[in-house]
Amino acid sequence: MTIKFGLIGGGVMGEALLSRLIARGIYQSSEVIVSEPLPSRLDFLKQQYDVAVTTDNSEVFTQAKEVVFLAVKPQVFSAIAQELADIDIINRENSPLIISILAGVPLSQLEAAFVQLPVIRAMPNTPATVGAGITAICSGAYTNAKHHQIAQQVFSAVGEVVEVSEGLMDAVTGLSGSGPAYVALLVESLADGGVSAGLPRAIANQLALQTVLGTAKLLHETKMHPAELKDRVTSPGGTTIAGIAKLEQAGFRSALIEAVKAATERSQELGK
Repeated sequence: MTIKFGLIGGGVMGEALLSRLIARGIYQSSEVIVSEPLPSRLDFLKQQYDVAVTTDNSEVFTQAKEVVFLAVKPQVFSAIAQELADIDIINRENSPLIISILAGVPLSQLEAAFVQLPVIRAMPNTPATVGAGITAICSGAYTNAKHHQIAQQVFSAVGEVVEVSEGLMDAVTGLSGSGPAYVALLVESLADGGVSAGLPRAIANQLALQTVLGTAKLLHETKMHPAELKDRVTSPGGTTIAGIAKLEQAGFRSALIEAVKAATERSQELGK
């Protein structure tokens, strides 16, 4: 069968995507090739997903007909680009779509490496590893509607997808890219509060985690504005308003706003 999907980098995010693409039938195992420098990792991926494997990145480029997905560390991008520079992909009848999840590597750099090829830059977040992520994508100069559709289909396998201009990618990094750490801190802090109020640690952890998970699900499914949900929970002179007053006193909202802004600015610095 024809190889349609090539994955360069079989790490955590690469495997998360691979597993769901196969599980959902978007690509068959026989249509996938994966390159990875660690032989032990290659053996695992071959056994687990029954895909073709190689240590040669150029083999992925020459075989994959539809998508070449870059899931490596940004530091090794230059080496991989040089390795693939002499491969004549452009003159193939159907050039593959290049999808990159390399943080901080802009479209200009990707398109300089893959001349005249369709390129899409993407920023997924870590919940993608359990199929609950959100990915922002932006398109290069040579993409068309079909390429957008492919990228939407690929990333829908691990969560939701939004399309943004590249100028907003740093803001995406500051919000959804770094956001799981802010939420984890919130869960930990809620649990610590429960322990401080006398709850056993295990129960406090369970209450905190399910409260955050359930609230997010409620907002997502009802499309309710967060302020409306807050008002519904907050009764006059009750417990919730007493807690909210303390959060406002401590600058809870502004702290989160500043965290997103600081992470966005740091992403801009790292991209220079």
